[in-house]
Parts: sequence; C-alpha cells; structure tokens
Amino acid sequence: MSSHHEKAIQITGAVITVSTTRREEDDTSGRTARELFSGASIPVSLYRIVPDQDAAIRAALDEALQKANCIVFTGGTGLTPDDRTIEAVAPAFEKVMDGFGELFRQKSIAEVGTAVILSRATAGVIQGRAVFCIPGSTKAVRLAVEEIIIPQIRHIISHAGPR
Repeated sequence: MSSHHEKAIQITGAVITVSTTRREEDDTSGRTARELFSGASIPVSLYRIVPDQDAAIRAALDEALQKANCIVFTGGTGLTPDDRTIEAVAPAFEKVMDGFGELFRQKSIAEVGTAVILSRATAGVIQGRAVFCIPGSTKAVRLAVEEIIIPQIRHIISHAGPR
C-alpha cells in the first residue's frame, strides 16, 4: 500500500521492558527503543520496567493505552516458564498483525539462524493503538523498532486508529 493512505497524526510511543533483573541503568534494550523513537521524532510518553508477572504486564499495558498509540514491550517473549509477555498482552488484541512476527523472524534468521523458531514476537491492535511484543535483546529491539515499526507505524495507526 502506498503512503497516501497515511493520515497526519501524532505518533506517541511507550516502551515497557519486562524483566525481573533489569534496572533503568542497565536496560540497554529499553534505552535503544527510546533513542530510536526520539531520533524518528516520536516522543515517548511512558517508560516502565515491570516484572515477568501477568498482572504487572497488564497494568503497564493499561497505563500505556492511556498515553501512547505505539506501544513496545521488550522481553518476556521466550519459551521459559517465566516469559509471560505474550500470555498477558495477546488476549487483549482486537486484531493481530501476523505479518509483524513473520517479518521479524525473516529478518532475524541471518543473525540467529534456525534458532529464530524460538521467537514469539507478535503485534496487534488494541483500542486503535499498535502494540508490539519483541524479544529483549538489544539487537532484536534495534531490528524491530528501526527496520519495521518506525517505517510502518504511521501507516498502521492510519488504518487502525480512530476514524
């Protein structure tokens, strides 16, 4: 689709790191996402680090939905029992953007090879806002935010946002 479908809307970001061990000073993934958004003139209105617990993740999602229309969760997307981001966020999706996870994995294969099958990166729309769940590595955040989210976010919100 061409960019003539895009509306002149303000994009506002939220970055939520899901981790029981990271602190702001060592959250390179969260910092990278915020810096990339800032460099693309997308203000970040919310930044949080929350533990790998469904209730904490959902509370951060609820807060982000009030403050941003582009919400990025980083971390908690793996296969360990502690990884809870997908389980906490995906049930709220009104629409799923299957292409996001597919493209993320396609772009990741050059770096991680067949281990890409462990990625549960996903995205969807909630209340007209785009919500992305991506792995917590800094390289994964850079790839997702810089190469996929920023180039497409205005188009996504133009279609998914309020009419």
